[in-house]
Amino acid sequence: MKEYMEVYAQNRKKIESFIEESIENLAPLCSHEENNFKTLFSTFPSLELVYVVSSTTKKQTSANIFKYRVDESERDKDRSYLLERLEIKENDFAFAQPYQSSATSNICITVSKKEGSSIVFMDLRLEMILERLGLIEKDKFFSNVTKLFYIFAGYFMMFLSGAAIVYAGSDFFTNLMASKLSIDTIFKPIIAATLGLAIFDLSKTILEQEVYFKSYIKNAKIEIRTLTKFLVTILIALSIETLMVVFKIAIENHDKMLNALYLMIGTSLFILSLSVLIYMTKERS
Repeated sequence: MKEYMEVYAQNRKKIESFIEESIENLAPLCSHEENNFKTLFSTFPSLELVYVVSSTTKKQTSANIFKYRVDESERDKDRSYLLERLEIKENDFAFAQPYQSSATSNICITVSKKEGSSIVFMDLRLEMILERLGLIEKDKFFSNVTKLFYIFAGYFMMFLSGAAIVYAGSDFFTNLMASKLSIDTIFKPIIAATLGLAIFDLSKTILEQEVYFKSYIKNAKIEIRTLTKFLVTILIALSIETLMVVFKIAIENHDKMLNALYLMIGTSLFILSLSVLIYMTKERS
């Protein structure tokens, strides 16, 4: 949503001018209410919802009219909260900032047009408006294929993360019931659960950014935050593994302490590199 708002803010005048000119060609809008604003829906493929509010009674005088259905449950509802926030311009138009619609769950902008004592509210899907004006670009087929791939990969990674956590719990309780507690039986489930958490966070980020809210602007802050969070989780798992190996060698194989030292040095370099990354990107994040 933040990215759409940035694109909208940068091109607000162009977008509003396009919408106003298109609507003016259909004025008066109230005359289209008899056929459920079908002309509006055909003119604006991005149009998702239309309803009319009285400026005198501040109540909704029409149903919620969608492209393929009509919802009568909202008729006569008090819409004074909408009118209080409405800043109608000299040309009788008013625009709301982009938001996520509760009716359709899409990112929308609400455009209102005052005609006498009636105000017509129109919810337009922002993504389609930006695409129509060439402010974002995407090939529909390629976009759908890419989205399906991200959906499969994201949910498959979630499944694997869940499997890792289930394995960790199963392995621990199996050994606990068999009274086989040791350094391995304690630390290995912790490592598996930690890796499962890292994989889950990565899959959640992929689904959020590429499926449920497609990113058209490459945001360095999000990428750095995701990378840092993933690396920190992996580092925790690696540190636990290092600690486990050091304990095992100290107890059973003193002659391999040099290998433990190499592992500790490698982990320390990982920590140092991550610290440098966090420091260098601190201002940008």
